[in-house]
Amino acid sequence: MRYAAKKLASLILTMLIVTLMTFIAFSLISGDPASTMLGTNAEADEIEALRDELGLNKPLHVRYIDWVRGFFTGDLGSSYRYRSQSVVELISPKLQVTLILSVMSFLMIIIVSLPLGLVAAGAKSRFYRRFRSALNRLVMAVPSFFTGLIVTWIFGITLKWFTHGSYVSWSVSPAKSIAYLVYPAICIALPRIAMTVNMLSSTVEAELRKDYARTVRSRGARESKLLFGHILKNSLPPIITFLGQTAAEIIAASVIVEQVFMVPGLGRFLISSISNRDYPVVEAIVVIIALWVVASSTAADLINLGVDPRLRRGAGE
Repeated sequence: MRYAAKKLASLILTMLIVTLMTFIAFSLISGDPASTMLGTNAEADEIEALRDELGLNKPLHVRYIDWVRGFFTGDLGSSYRYRSQSVVELISPKLQVTLILSVMSFLMIIIVSLPLGLVAAGAKSRFYRRFRSALNRLVMAVPSFFTGLIVTWIFGITLKWFTHGSYVSWSVSPAKSIAYLVYPAICIALPRIAMTVNMLSSTVEAELRKDYARTVRSRGARESKLLFGHILKNSLPPIITFLGQTAAEIIAASVIVEQVFMVPGLGRFLISSISNRDYPVVEAIVVIIALWVVASSTAADLINLGVDPRLRRGAGE
């Protein structure tokens, strides 16, 4: 419990630092939002009234405390571009899309890479090993946006399995929403599947060369029992850590892939909000992405704590 408490405390401290740096940075670079929103022809009293409405006349530390409190109360203020809508109202549907896309990508990575990694680790053929290594390097080297263009050309334009830009909202049809998101999810997952296969096969091969594996073999145990009863269990901690890092990377990859497939998610909304200088929206999205990254790493550490008893002993539990 102490180890878990330390990890959660570290997560909270990290997020406080992220929120403080984000708030200060955008407060310094954004200039006077009231003047920007009203334009150059606005009167001084109009600008001052809008500054009061937006809370910009409050001291910086008070505004920061109010902003952080808003993450718990659901009040992050109003958008500078869409003044009639709150930041939470604008972000919520985009966040749902990105979460669905990220979960689909992560499930693809696990479902495809784990069996492929185990098969790759047990392969003896030198030709197969070289071919796998070359294919992995190729897949990892291709950027996600280029993969998106290829997928759109093959499945959208040539085979007409989907219509580019015709995303259907989850609230309208969950099935059609998932059917469209399959293609961007593939583009996000492919390079990470290659990396996970590489990581898993290398880890399993290293375990297979250890003394305990030879001892189990000498006792006449089947390869399947050795693999699933001993090797895989000992290989899990580094794999879980790697998958935690992969989950953190997915949210960053979605920023580009959402643009390619015109998916109305958080990444695409972030780019448009930066272009429109809608800083309250940008601040909120930056914090959400940071929380995703830190939470993924923390979750991997806590899962490892339950999987590997050596970590529990090391943590004094």
